[in-house]
Amino acid sequence: MKFMFIGIDGNEANLENRVGSNIYAYEILWQLYHLTKENKDLKFKIYLKEYFQTDFPKVDQAWNYEIFGPSILWTQWRLPLKLYQEKLGKSLPSLFFTPGHYAPRFSPIPTVVSIMDLAFLKFPNEFLSKDLNQLVAWTKYSVKNAKHIFAISEATKKDIIENYQITEDKITVTYLGFDYKKLEHDEQDESFQKFAINFDLQSKYLLYIGTLQPRKNLIRLIEAFAQMKKSEDYRKLKLIIVGKKGWLYENIFAKVKELGLSKEIIFTGFVSEYEKIQLLKHAYCLVLPSLYEGFGIPVLEAMTLGVLVLASHVSSLPEIGGEAIAYIEKPQSTENIYQSLIKMLQLTEDKRKDLIFKGKKQAQKISWEKCGKQTLET
Repeated sequence: MKFMFIGIDGNEANLENRVGSNIYAYEILWQLYHLTKENKDLKFKIYLKEYFQTDFPKVDQAWNYEIFGPSILWTQWRLPLKLYQEKLGKSLPSLFFTPGHYAPRFSPIPTVVSIMDLAFLKFPNEFLSKDLNQLVAWTKYSVKNAKHIFAISEATKKDIIENYQITEDKITVTYLGFDYKKLEHDEQDESFQKFAINFDLQSKYLLYIGTLQPRKNLIRLIEAFAQMKKSEDYRKLKLIIVGKKGWLYENIFAKVKELGLSKEIIFTGFVSEYEKIQLLKHAYCLVLPSLYEGFGIPVLEAMTLGVLVLASHVSSLPEIGGEAIAYIEKPQSTENIYQSLIKMLQLTEDKRKDLIFKGKKQAQKISWEKCGKQTLET
């Protein structure tokens, strides 16, 4: 490999409580940092608009930071200005990578971007008009002007081609990953035990992980769960919903109250990585009834941990889960979600073990290490 000097926008990773795109940006930074230890012809400069909010790789000969503001419209004028100043000072990288939708508005060097999904085009009513207008305009600019594009699934790649008329050879799919080893904790850590006592997690439960917003289809899941609770067989069953409140989340809470399920459905809000993994480990299965997913990180996490998965047969979920998970064929139907849940809970022990085995095997095909190496090669 010839010498490469790459600039990266690190802002998407610079959050303490990371979800979705923040996780991707954070993990890809660390993977690229590790690769500098294997290749002395690599050098990176990470551009930030504010000081570290999380743990980043330490500065060394191959890895440095530029921190500058003001933060307002940072990618639109402040970052481009910085790049042009570096060009004059002959300290400019040869390539700029944005692990997100917002590339610098003007750039004196080729740019590469990563697109998580195009949910804002498919579900525009779920976004504040200000956020929607920004996503639509800035993503279009970034995609159209990028030298190359990363998509996190074949489904996202297809959406990019259809919506922006981009040629297929300009897009590379790099699947996300899940590093279980990084989440191992001391057995003395009692945070989950306290968590379980607080929410009375003594019986079997179903688990949902993700942001609380309409396209996640939680209202239909709650209605299907209410239908299940009418049966004596499932009286003790609980549903745990893990995740931050998103756009238009109020109707989700209202539905639980309307159906009188406040003690049967537990909303945890955002939880630590450790608690999330423990909740997964103890769940009967993960349920992801989404109408659209760019990737579906919880599916990969569950398969890695040997947990059953029931997910919608939409967008990226079939390519991530393959034959290792069960599917909701019609997530727009409450009845179909209900029937899928019943079928899942009535699996024979042999079928459960078979799906768990397939899930672990499927998960081994996908890793952050592979994502990092493929990103660098591209």
